[in-house]
Amino acid sequence: MSDINKLRDKIDKITFDVIRLLKERNDVAKEIGNLKNNLGIGVTNEERENQLRARVLALCKDIALDEKTAMTMLNFLLNESVKIQSADKQTHMSVFLKAKKLEKEGKKIIHMEVGEPDFLPPKIVSNALSEVYSKGYTKYGDSKGMLDFREALAKYVTEKFSARTSFQNILVSPGARFSVFLAISSLLSPGNEIIVIEPAWPAYRDNALNSGVKVRTIHTTLENKWEPKIEDIQNTINGNTRMLVLNYPNNPTGKILPAKLQDQIMELAMKNNLYVLSDEIYSSYANKPWKSVLTYGYNKSIVTQSFSKSHAMTGFRIGYAISSPEIIEKMSKLQTLALTNVSEPIQYVAMKALEADTTDNTKTIKNRLESILKKAKTMQLDYVEPDGAMYLFARVRQENFDSIDFTNRLLDMGVAIAPGEGFGNYQGFVRISACQPEDTLNQGMQIIEERLERK
Repeated sequence: MSDINKLRDKIDKITFDVIRLLKERNDVAKEIGNLKNNLGIGVTNEERENQLRARVLALCKDIALDEKTAMTMLNFLLNESVKIQSADKQTHMSVFLKAKKLEKEGKKIIHMEVGEPDFLPPKIVSNALSEVYSKGYTKYGDSKGMLDFREALAKYVTEKFSARTSFQNILVSPGARFSVFLAISSLLSPGNEIIVIEPAWPAYRDNALNSGVKVRTIHTTLENKWEPKIEDIQNTINGNTRMLVLNYPNNPTGKILPAKLQDQIMELAMKNNLYVLSDEIYSSYANKPWKSVLTYGYNKSIVTQSFSKSHAMTGFRIGYAISSPEIIEKMSKLQTLALTNVSEPIQYVAMKALEADTTDNTKTIKNRLESILKKAKTMQLDYVEPDGAMYLFARVRQENFDSIDFTNRLLDMGVAIAPGEGFGNYQGFVRISACQPEDTLNQGMQIIEERLERK
């Protein structure tokens, strides 16, 4: 027994030493984060991380340590650094909250920072809201969603995306964001890796960090028309990779992948048995040929959809996921723990909204985006014309441009836009949303131009 106690004391000492070293490492990470912030450098550095991985793997061979254990620990440490260095990172939502605060103080703000259509939901939504009480949609329900709603969604998905779907493939969630959370949290484990193609909506990274999952990024460029290189994705996949995230039409660039490239990416994912999380909430705003990941019939794909953009129902918080019954079951178990079921009244309203014709919404956003692009051509902006969605993602043609400082100063002038760094290592970029009337957008673009000319 004394030998066991000695060993226990030894392992306790090692544990305390590890904790002290973790504290020291976190302090250094914070210093690096401050320096990066001052220099306008992004948080992640894939090249540096790859060098570190190679050295750790070499060390594993030297000391006979299991590589999987070491990689899991390394991913934990790298995630801690990212969390520390991202604590004060500004995103479209942080700008939105600042703008809302200014509005409460009486300041008029032109909102060009978030993707929230200003027009009302379809008229049928108003009628459905008044029917909820009398029709009895006021009770607890299935955690996957009401059966009649899931059946309606399955029919809608089958017709809209040319992919035969059953109610068993559907999970109703309180917004597509929660479907993203459920997919990452229920299918991945701490130490696993997820591949995200940037620029990207920050929620993928944030959800992964929350679950202890390491994000590996594929950096795309304006010069390459925001197209990822298939070899970059292939070289990033390793034994810890479990999921690939796709988002097309893309937020923030509006990019739609060429069909051949999308086929290659899906083939690579299937070959490596990866989950494919495809966020397709901007599919209603595709202005050129686009196809859903559902058309590949891959049973490890998870497609997320929402009523927020297509039906202008952002405040209703209603979305859904489409996947294999096995994956839907895993996601629904976590959803049950978190919220029992999505509000039945809102589900009924969304079910009725499926009957509405939303083509006018698509035309409206397209016209507004074209209005922004027309003005952008005369400004100090470099960009690739978006294939869809509702944003312009542009690089400002100024040396040492600071997107955070610019967006803050612009907010003082009454216009809210999103800094590029919220979508990855894109410090010289801004995202401009086309979700206001054209006259308002033109006024906002004029103010942006005036701010740029001041330098």
